[in-house]
Amino acid sequence: MHRNKTLRYTMYASLYFTQGTILSYFTALNALYLLSRGLTMTDIGIFAAIALLPFVIKIFLGMLSDRVNLLGFGHRKPYILIGLLVQTLCLIIVPFIDPAQYYWGFVALAFTLQMGMALYDTCTDGLALDTTPTEEQGTIQGFMVGGRAFAVVVTASVVGLLADFVSWTAVFWLLAAFTLVPIPLVLTAKEAERTSDEKFDWSAFAAFKQKTVVFLAILGFLFFFIIAGANQLVNPFLQETFGISLSMAGYYTTVWGVGVVLGATFGGRVYKQIGMRNATLAAMGVGLVGTLLLAFTGGPGMAWLLVALFGLAYGTQQTIYFALAMKYTVPSIAASMFAILMAVTNIGQGAGMAVSGMLVDARGFRVTFVVLAALNLLALPLLPKIFGRAQPETNLVSGGE
Repeated sequence: MHRNKTLRYTMYASLYFTQGTILSYFTALNALYLLSRGLTMTDIGIFAAIALLPFVIKIFLGMLSDRVNLLGFGHRKPYILIGLLVQTLCLIIVPFIDPAQYYWGFVALAFTLQMGMALYDTCTDGLALDTTPTEEQGTIQGFMVGGRAFAVVVTASVVGLLADFVSWTAVFWLLAAFTLVPIPLVLTAKEAERTSDEKFDWSAFAAFKQKTVVFLAILGFLFFFIIAGANQLVNPFLQETFGISLSMAGYYTTVWGVGVVLGATFGGRVYKQIGMRNATLAAMGVGLVGTLLLAFTGGPGMAWLLVALFGLAYGTQQTIYFALAMKYTVPSIAASMFAILMAVTNIGQGAGMAVSGMLVDARGFRVTFVVLAALNLLALPLLPKIFGRAQPETNLVSGGE
C-alpha cells in the first residue's frame, strides 16, 4: 500500500470516482440512450434488472478475494485491476453493438461490465478494510463517498453535453478513459502479506449472530431507506411544483453532487473528532433536517440552497455509516462481511424508493418529505444496541481499537 497518505486517499477516491461515473450514466442517461435506439420501457426495465444482478451476487466476489491470493499477486490488487480492465473493454465495445438488433448481446455486455465494476468495488472496500487504521476510517470513507459524488457532477455536466453535441460513442469512450484513471495508482500500490488474524475463516461469519452487527445492519437499512427514498423525489418535486426544465434539473443535480462532496468531508471529520456514537447522532440529525427542509421549499431560488443542504445530509449519512461498517467488520472476512452489510443498505434503498413513490401518490411530495425526515428518529433506540448504554466505544466484533 502507498505509504504516502495523500496517494493512498487519492487512489481510493479515484476508484470510487470511476465507479460513480458508470453509476451516474446508468441512473441518468442509459434509458435515454436505449430509447434513442428504439427500445421500449419494458426492454429497458428487463435490461436494468439483469445488469444490476452483479451487485446482488458481489458477496461471493468478496468471498473469492478473501480466500484466494490470485497467482501470488494479492487478495485485492489483481482483482481490482481485472475489474477495471473488464469495464474499460466493455465500454470500448458498447458503441459497436446495436441494442435493438442484438438486444441480448447488449444485455450480456452490460452484465459483464457490471461484473467488472462489482469485482473492483468489493475488492476496493476489502483493501481499505485491510489497510486503513481505525482513526482514518471516517476520513477514507469521506474520500470514497466524495469521489463518487464528484463523478456525479462531472457525468451530469460533461457526458450530457457530449451526448447532445458530439455522439454516444464519445460518451462511452470518455467513460472508458475515466475507468483508466485509477490504474497507475493501483499498479504502484504494494499489497502486504496477510497476518494469521486476516486469513479467511468460515467461523468468522458467526459475527452476524451478534446483536451489535444485527442492529448495525438495521441502522444501515433505515438510513438508506430514508435518504434514497427522498433523493429520488427531489427533481420530480421541483418539476411538478415549480415547472423546472430538464436541463435545469441537471443543474440541480450538479448542486446536489457538490453538497454530497461537502457532506462526505464533513462526515469524515465528525466521525474522527467526536466518536462513533455522537457521529451517528450527527448523521441522524443532518438527515432529519436536510430532508425536512425540502418540504418547506418556497421557490426555485430557495431550492438551490435546500438541494445543496440535502446533498450534504446525503453525503454525511453515507460516510458515517460506511465508516461504522468498516469499524465492525471482521478482518478475516473483510470484503465478504462489508459486502453483506452493503447489500442490506441496497435493499433499504430499493424499499425506500418504492415506499416514497407510493406515499407521494397518496399524500404528495411535501408530506412525504416530512414523514421520511421523521423516520430518522427511529435510529435513537438502535444506538444503545450498537454502542451500549454507558460503555466506552469499542469494536465489539473484532476486539476494540
